[in-house]
Amino acid sequence: MINDQIVNNSVSYEGMIFDEYISAQEIAQLVQNVAQQIARDYAGKQPVLVCVLHGAMLFLTDLMRALPIDCTVTTVRLQSYEGTNSTGRVTESVPLQADIRDKDVIVVEDIVDSGITMHYFKQNLRERQPRSLKVASLLSKPSELQFEDAKPDYVGREIPKKFVIGYGFDINEFARNLPSIYALREG
Repeated sequence: MINDQIVNNSVSYEGMIFDEYISAQEIAQLVQNVAQQIARDYAGKQPVLVCVLHGAMLFLTDLMRALPIDCTVTTVRLQSYEGTNSTGRVTESVPLQADIRDKDVIVVEDIVDSGITMHYFKQNLRERQPRSLKVASLLSKPSELQFEDAKPDYVGREIPKKFVIGYGFDINEFARNLPSIYALREG
């Protein structure tokens, strides 16, 4: 269980210590930057935002509020992590229900690291024949990317190989509610 208190900008979970890595104020600025880029590229259009549950929920909510353009929202749930490690396989526990044929689609993701999940999902979406398909990710780990087509089009911030929690990022479904993003302390 996550500690009830944040002590010295750190939290703990099952003996692991996580230090504040990106503050709530910095996150707000990253979201604004991504929203400005999307608004510029989609002026006069009404994109469909596809939120990848559960990690991207907070990012999607803040991004929508920052967008000055009309958009619609739908969700999908894709999973490829257990604990702090990727399983290397993607499961789609809540499939996409929306019709995206001939629509401008922006997948909203919390993080693209290896790209396994996004590579899989983009292939799935292309079969549904959207007019355009882009990815907005709050964080990206370019050093970990295994699939070039999984590279996000809009990125709040690139980070090195770190395991993060908070602001939607979880560890075993916990810690999503933390207002900042915390990185696992090394060592």
